[in-house]
Amino acid sequence: MAAQGVSDTLAARALFELQKVANDTSKSLYDRNHAVYRLLRYGVKVRPEAGENTVTVWLVKWADPLANDFAVAEEVTVPGGDLVSGAKASTKRPDVVLYVNGIALGVLELKRSTVSVSEGFRQNLDNQKKEFIRPFFSTMQWVMAGNDTEGLRYATIETPEKYWLSWVEETGEFADEPNLLDRHLLQLCAKHRFLRLIHDFIVFDAGIKKVCRQNQYFGVVAAQEFIRRREGGIIWHTQGSGKSLTMVWLAKWIRENRSGARVLFRQTSRSCSTCWTRSAKLTLQRPDRRQPLTCGPAARPMHFGSS
Repeated sequence: MAAQGVSDTLAARALFELQKVANDTSKSLYDRNHAVYRLLRYGVKVRPEAGENTVTVWLVKWADPLANDFAVAEEVTVPGGDLVSGAKASTKRPDVVLYVNGIALGVLELKRSTVSVSEGFRQNLDNQKKEFIRPFFSTMQWVMAGNDTEGLRYATIETPEKYWLSWVEETGEFADEPNLLDRHLLQLCAKHRFLRLIHDFIVFDAGIKKVCRQNQYFGVVAAQEFIRRREGGIIWHTQGSGKSLTMVWLAKWIRENRSGARVLFRQTSRSCSTCWTRSAKLTLQRPDRRQPLTCGPAARPMHFGSS
């Protein structure tokens, strides 16, 4: 943080706030992780001195990914926490941990080619139990497992085994990488991509933390370019491909990056509306039918369809 011009005093107070929410064992892992995510994404509000206005200390420089300190560590020894019974939880050693500015944001369990990658799913899920290293996952955003034959699978905290995802990207800078695991790691964990996935494509939805699929990521990124050019368009989805969350991620980006923009949501189902209000934290208002709906000069709407 010193390189960012943050004083030692402010840095210490910001890290204290981070540690306080990450280590709050009175809350569930989901709630602790959610609180940590808010500090990571929106910064930590601290007071330089009593009576002074608060300032925001950024734990991650989202706008300039390469200005952050990235580190990879192997076989990290993580001691278990204290259990209610007074016993000590078991120590674990995750295979690979990804750090940004000293904060553990990604974890990867590696398996031999002859061992199913699903063993890595179960190992990560076991590690999140209170008997093992649950506090370690308070800051974790990306949870992964992989081997050379099946490539990489990814999820986030407390994701059931059946919901782990694979990343499919047949074009781009790393598409020709022959090793499947290396290709997936390069596509997901390149510095710019890794931080963008964390900043723009994570949602906390009524007790379930969710990350995006590649179709949602590329759909939103493409839509952003259309919006910058003040052009409309259609994003087509197959049923069950996640259009509700695609809308949530795009709407949040619009509200944060397009000054004065309004988002009009036409409800098609109760579940879609519930997802929208829970995840995007938006207030749905019934439009005044006496007033015409406009999108502003030279602007056209972005529609979401399914087939």
